[in-house]
Amino acid sequence: MSKYRMASAPSTQVGQGGSLSRRTFLRGVSLSAMALSGSSLLAACGTEGAKQTAGSCVSEDLSASQKQLNFSNWPLYMDQTKVNQGGKSVTVYPTLQKFQQELDIEVKYVTDVNDNSEFFGIVRNQLAECESSGRDIFVLTDWMAARMISLGWLQKLDKNNLANVEANLVENLRAPSWDESRDYSVPWQSGLTGIAYNSELTSEVGSFEELLTRSDLKGKVTLLSEMHDTMMFMLLLQGADPEDFTSDEFGAAMERLQEVVDAGQIRSFTGNEYGQDLVKGNVVACEAWSGDVVQLQYDNPNIKFVAPEEGLALWSDNMLVPNKATHKTNAESLMDFYYDPKMAAELAAWVNYICPVAGAREEMTKIDPDLVENELIFPGDELMAKTYGFMGLDEKSEQDYQRQFAAVMGA
Repeated sequence: MSKYRMASAPSTQVGQGGSLSRRTFLRGVSLSAMALSGSSLLAACGTEGAKQTAGSCVSEDLSASQKQLNFSNWPLYMDQTKVNQGGKSVTVYPTLQKFQQELDIEVKYVTDVNDNSEFFGIVRNQLAECESSGRDIFVLTDWMAARMISLGWLQKLDKNNLANVEANLVENLRAPSWDESRDYSVPWQSGLTGIAYNSELTSEVGSFEELLTRSDLKGKVTLLSEMHDTMMFMLLLQGADPEDFTSDEFGAAMERLQEVVDAGQIRSFTGNEYGQDLVKGNVVACEAWSGDVVQLQYDNPNIKFVAPEEGLALWSDNMLVPNKATHKTNAESLMDFYYDPKMAAELAAWVNYICPVAGAREEMTKIDPDLVENELIFPGDELMAKTYGFMGLDEKSEQDYQRQFAAVMGA
């Protein structure tokens, strides 16, 4: 959920209109070189946020007179290609160009979201004081979106401006526990957390219980340094519902994790640098993100992704409009634009994460037929029935649970 997007899931194809594929874009760049340090996950967890309300922090929308938009996203999370301008190679974003041309809204697009907690630290002071962050949309993972909603730092969306979203958002993402009516959030892309293993080095690892207990895996396993992903599986192992659990259940799950760490089963807690260890054989099985596994499989078909018997984590990165953003209607226009199935398919053909837009799979047949049957981009009902989200946490619980998790990791 605090995903390191810059190293994930490139396509093997050149997209419609000659767009450079993510695989080509990333060729020669290792996962480990692009991964962030897991320590940043906790960088902002000890800060107290100042709550706001719709009444205490009023925003003015200037969209009618100002046809512009400031959009912050994760690196390599938008379809892109290179063009020659004045003898220089310049990155352009084909679908974003179409949006600007069709709606006559100028977009300043920046890729300054590298980590959820790090970004929280960047915008915290402004949003806590009801000041502008300088952004009209930013994209954050479920748990951080939930945190900002609880702090009152986001503007409620006008669904009259979101006809495509209302019609085409896939059913299983319509009502997360932390924003049940999607009043504040619209999914940009989604992904799965499960198990990856190297079939050259070990037999299939079919469950999280196996990952944590099999003697042949001892010391050759990594877990994610993202608390929400790892603890979701630990809660499932305790028989708890990760979408509705108590502090006692969380404590019991944390005790089990400590036992596993003390037993020497876990080599380390990582961001997506586990990918290179998995390929090299330093790690034979691990907790993994679906997008990373898609990328690794292009070069090493022995890397397998498994839906654990206990279930899968389903997460989304969400478009959000912060308080004091002055182009809210323009932001909603962009959200709705990307929920046109054709635009969603063009985006998905490049980023290779789970597309949250119904109808995009059919459009993908015209762009890249090879991707249509990839369940890590267009998962079927059977796979999605095995997924869980993570309960939205209030500010105090988030900080408490992050501290407990950091102590077990040794951070």
